[in-house]
Amino acid sequence: MTSEQLAWKIRRHGIEMTNLSGGSHIGAVLSVADIIGMLYAEILNFDSKNPEWHDRDRFILSKGHAGASIYAALAENGFFEVEELKTHYQNGSRLSGHVSHHLPGVDFSTGSLGHGLSAAAGMAYAAKKDGKTHKVYVVLGDGECDEGSVWEAALFANHFRLNNLVAIVDHNHMQSLDFNENTLEIEDFGVKWKAFGWNVIEINGNNHDELREAFRQADENSKAESHKPTVIIANTIKGCGVSFMQNDILWHYRFPHDGWEYDCAVNELHEHMPEGVEDVYTPNGIEKPVLPTEQDDIGNDHTFSYTWNTDYPEKMRRVAAKPGTDEREHRL
Repeated sequence: MTSEQLAWKIRRHGIEMTNLSGGSHIGAVLSVADIIGMLYAEILNFDSKNPEWHDRDRFILSKGHAGASIYAALAENGFFEVEELKTHYQNGSRLSGHVSHHLPGVDFSTGSLGHGLSAAAGMAYAAKKDGKTHKVYVVLGDGECDEGSVWEAALFANHFRLNNLVAIVDHNHMQSLDFNENTLEIEDFGVKWKAFGWNVIEINGNNHDELREAFRQADENSKAESHKPTVIIANTIKGCGVSFMQNDILWHYRFPHDGWEYDCAVNELHEHMPEGVEDVYTPNGIEKPVLPTEQDDIGNDHTFSYTWNTDYPEKMRRVAAKPGTDEREHRL
């Protein structure tokens, strides 16, 4: 399976899993799909029949809320049956909302942001101490890089020259309720990593040729005398692959509901389906899709900086000051 084929399947599974479960974070799943597709199709050394193989490469999805992408990649690579993906987020399922190490192929449970790089650095350090040749890969979110623990781990990795460690940042430029720069300024992002002693590669993270070349350069760097760890800053689009989800923070939390949201998402993916790929859910797409109307919430700016009404507190104070109004009902 090619990386492009796997990335498409990750997106399609992601739409289905979040639709069935009512689970969040489809925007993050879509932005990271190409990175995960490349890793599991071409980069990582693993054995799905022997998940605990000692010489396997280690991988951590630090942005664990995009866990549906990993579940899809693992299922498509034979770690468990694809049919199990339908149990995502369900009570008693192994496929919890955030990544769980109880599933074969998962090295570390994640979801509490800021921990993945620290664990990956520890794994890389241990491998070096033991004379092992496997590599450690970790995918972080850009909003996650607001966490101080990320930069502590970055200092540690440089200090111990962990050239067997590769971090990939899914830099989709959005986090939580807004764009990164409206939440906490992060740019110039690459300069920050370079100042911490890392080899920095910046690319379009939704382009497979650029991803392939970035990992080739990371491999070359692992053999260089500088012994620097490598970070690939993968500039991606939140919600990539579904036009009405792209760069809309609403889809950080919302799942594709039955109706036009699900139908249009599926059909847009079918428009760009690679050859040799089968859709196990809707083989021919949605033949008579429900379409959005003028009343539907589509194409609107849902960022906090746009939707927050800054004079709201003052309005509420005026309401609370009116005679006969119980101020406790309007307390901010």
